[in-house]
Amino acid sequence: MASAQLVLVMATERGVGALEQGGFTADLRGEVADTTAFLMRDDRPVSLPEELTHVSGTAKETAEATLRAAAAFTFIAGALDGPEQSVASLGPAPGGVYVAAAAGTPVEDLHIAEAKPGHTERLLPDPALLSRPGEAQVRGFADEFANGVPSPETVAAVGAAITPAAMRGHVARISGIDPLVEGEHLKVRSRDAASPDNALVVSALARRFHDLGLTVRRHEFSWRGRRLSNVEAEFPVAAADSAVLITAHLDSTAARGEFFDSGGRPRPYDPALDPAPGADDDGSGTAAVLATAECLSAMIAEGRAPARTIRFVLFNAEEQGLVGSKAYARAAAAAGDRIVGVLQMDMIAGFQGGTRTMEIHTGSSVPGPVVGASDALGGLVAQAAPAVAADFSLQALAGSGDPAAGRSDHASFHERGWAAAAVCENFFDDTAPATGTRQYHMPGDTLLDEDHDTDYAAAIARTVAAAALTLAGL
Repeated sequence: MASAQLVLVMATERGVGALEQGGFTADLRGEVADTTAFLMRDDRPVSLPEELTHVSGTAKETAEATLRAAAAFTFIAGALDGPEQSVASLGPAPGGVYVAAAAGTPVEDLHIAEAKPGHTERLLPDPALLSRPGEAQVRGFADEFANGVPSPETVAAVGAAITPAAMRGHVARISGIDPLVEGEHLKVRSRDAASPDNALVVSALARRFHDLGLTVRRHEFSWRGRRLSNVEAEFPVAAADSAVLITAHLDSTAARGEFFDSGGRPRPYDPALDPAPGADDDGSGTAAVLATAECLSAMIAEGRAPARTIRFVLFNAEEQGLVGSKAYARAAAAAGDRIVGVLQMDMIAGFQGGTRTMEIHTGSSVPGPVVGASDALGGLVAQAAPAVAADFSLQALAGSGDPAAGRSDHASFHERGWAAAAVCENFFDDTAPATGTRQYHMPGDTLLDEDHDTDYAAAIARTVAAAALTLAGL
């Protein structure tokens, strides 16, 4: 919904007729097959005209939204070059503007200066979004989140398995420092969805999960005429009331980097060829999911068993607008999955120094029971921190003021009504200088970068793992 008076709809001709018969005015903007729709968020400050500076309430919010949408659209339209890259405004969006770009327009072309992570979200036609099956589930689970202090045995297990060395090893393999598979020679250059290395990384991750004794499934989806895969690894529990999801995104991008042709002239980023190591974004989160799976495997070997199913899910094409997680959440809803909570890790290794801060994001752009349940799930993460990351400062960001609302894969589960939280480094802090990576979406996001801190990453990973395993009954 763009506003109280405007709703964006992807519809057939019959659907348009039905809307008009119902008394709605249909403003046709273009053929769905010829366009791709995006929500583009614009983080730049908005300056109101002097005559509007003294208004308040809804009028001021409307004025700010209109100006932000216009500024975002003007910036994007000016950045595109050529009639084949035309873009049309579909109206104001939360924090930015809805746009329809020509089909096949690379998401890298739709970039707003000074944007924070997750500023581009692809909009997919899906009537099932209206049902939100998770809403009925979160009402029964939310009370559990308040009583989730991890046991001493779980604290010991995550401390033994999720170490800086384990994190470093996983990041080194998937970011190209070490061979992708131990004992082989191939090193990857990128995990971008358009890179041929992406499929190689998917296969290596699936193999690693399989070696841990988990049930592995590749969840396939279509993206720009290609078949990509999310990776799901599950430890199923018979008769469990629900599943706990521990997640990250496996793809990368270097779209903010500077690249030059053979003549030394600046050129655009080539996602199929250019290096995009993504050691922090989101090699660190992927490493944390792998290390947590290794922790679970060790706990199972020692005779411990969870009361709930545990799923480790690595999403593809997050950098293309949350495409992989949207496809996964849609399939989970269609299958009738019961999900108690989703804990997403996106960028957990970037640290410039100073206070060690962990951001816990639970803000949802979707109203209803998911809001309170997600906040309570974030509280569960906060409860785990003193036992495994005692020297961290916690920044809980919730509600409509959460700067990461809608910006990582947890948002795809909010859309379905499930409780979800995203945990990251100190990247979104607007109250003080952020201390996260300075190599965001650049080819310099490597394991060797001065901002990449595996001790810091391991502490955040242990916190999320302790919360997730506790929620699973361990």
